[in-house]
Amino acid sequence: MALRNIENALPISQERPKKLAKLSKQPEIGLNDENNPVAVAESTVEYVASENLKPFSDPESSVQRLLEELASKDWIKVCESLNNTRRFAIHHSSLLLPILEKLIVVMVKAMKNPRSALCKTSIMTCSDIFTAYGEKLLEGPHLKSMDDLLLQLLMKASQDKKFVCEEAEKALNTMVNSVARLPLLRKLQSYVRHSNPRVRAKAAVSTSNCVSKMEVNEMEEFGMVLLAQMAADQLSDKLPEAREAARSMVNSLFEKFTWNEEEDEEGSKQEAWKKFCEKNVTGLNAQAMIKIVASQ
Repeated sequence: MALRNIENALPISQERPKKLAKLSKQPEIGLNDENNPVAVAESTVEYVASENLKPFSDPESSVQRLLEELASKDWIKVCESLNNTRRFAIHHSSLLLPILEKLIVVMVKAMKNPRSALCKTSIMTCSDIFTAYGEKLLEGPHLKSMDDLLLQLLMKASQDKKFVCEEAEKALNTMVNSVARLPLLRKLQSYVRHSNPRVRAKAAVSTSNCVSKMEVNEMEEFGMVLLAQMAADQLSDKLPEAREAARSMVNSLFEKFTWNEEEDEEGSKQEAWKKFCEKNVTGLNAQAMIKIVASQ
């Protein structure tokens, strides 16, 4: 039997065409591309400090257009309207009271927007609203919308965009300094157990700051034991920020709990605190709280 020529038995390989190097498309600099919100934000949105916001010449007529302007489809105009809201809050606060709840809803919606410039402007508006209305914000009509607002601030303070995160932290500090402490602490109570550890940590910081400003009678009204248990739970949190806030809260509790105890040779303050912790907090957490105070 004749053998086939091996050259005829193998298929002829076709040479693959060489790939051309991809040319990277360079962005055109200087164009106002509406599909690039970051570029638009940098060129058109101005972050104005509260002290630089001026009053309106005719606030009564201007406030009538505010909600309509905030509902604009143009997000840059919404930013401008939020700055106008800040002007009202600072210089004409009484005019916003009838529409305050609607404004809070608008701010929450703006904070959820993916455009960082709009989000930051809304957070800045929150700070001025906290300063202007303080205790009124946690009264009946605004409770539900304030829950949404507080959650959004905690979430924005937890995110990676530094300039948004820092602004949210400022707003949370303003909130603690302006809003009635007892109702605020009751709001924060649920968030220190939030499933998101970063939100939980930011809530722990705000809780600690709030407790540090409370008087003894306020702590007793809320519940000294409950406050101690909240601090104890956070001492074992996975994030250092939450644990540090818990340690600060323990020191604030100790200071107010023992304010009327006389310090003598036997250290009656330390002894009173030890008995309180051992009675009201579980074993390991109780020992941790005793050690925190002893180390000061």
